[in-house]
Amino acid sequence: MTTPTIPYPSTNSALPPPFCSTKPQPQLLALGAEAHLYTTFFLLPSKKCMLKHRPPKPYRHPILDVRLTRHRILAEARTLVRCRREGVPVPGVLALDADNGWMMMEFVEGGTVKEALQRLRERWKGREKKGKIWERTEGEVRGLMERIGEAVGRMHDVGIVHGDLTTSNLMLRDVHDAADTVAPTDAVQVRGEGELEEDAVSLDGDIVLIDFGLATQSVQDEDKAVDLYVLERAFGSTHPEVEEGFQEVLRAYGESYKGAKVVLKRLEEVRMRGRKKSMIG
Repeated sequence: MTTPTIPYPSTNSALPPPFCSTKPQPQLLALGAEAHLYTTFFLLPSKKCMLKHRPPKPYRHPILDVRLTRHRILAEARTLVRCRREGVPVPGVLALDADNGWMMMEFVEGGTVKEALQRLRERWKGREKKGKIWERTEGEVRGLMERIGEAVGRMHDVGIVHGDLTTSNLMLRDVHDAADTVAPTDAVQVRGEGELEEDAVSLDGDIVLIDFGLATQSVQDEDKAVDLYVLERAFGSTHPEVEEGFQEVLRAYGESYKGAKVVLKRLEEVRMRGRKKSMIG
């Protein structure tokens, strides 16, 4: 006697209702292990927004999957709402359907910090050694690092730990109108022999923290120190040319969060454990 199989959507499942029948259809922006991210519109065609959908997982029991999806999308939405209320720079929540596993959020104009720093590296490629890029762009990158430290400090101050704090989850909100013709004051302008390149790399804009799918509410200094350690490792592995500037992140973090002194001390312990683990393998 064969066991009947339970029909279950594939990982490439269609958009959840009502988006499966809306015109125009949401446009896929990114595919993650747990969620799919789309661009769409909220109420009016002129109001662009983000749609995050947690599709069903075929490897989980359907009942368990529905419960987990509902719990996780609600937890992320509550975290965003709390951060927004407390002044932490995050996208606003516009709509939510926990039963169907989707959430609509404010669209943040701009790109990620990772993209901006990678463009900076490409501009300097072949011109300078990695160790000298920070020296030549210190003034411009310093302001970016300070804004990152302030944003993380505000988040930790309200008792939120991100859980996946990398430069891919830090956005630079574009604060300039399209009509502006003057280059931002803190754009990185690459100079040759007395010449100014036309395509400067802008590091201007407010920091916005995104992707709170792994976030938790915690008052533990250890959790906050691990958040900082993950970000530090991200700079060391992905952006070694500006790794020296991470001290500016920690300095600004210390000034924006009154409990930073204990967290920074715990960060030293986390670093030591990380080095020991690397040595042992």
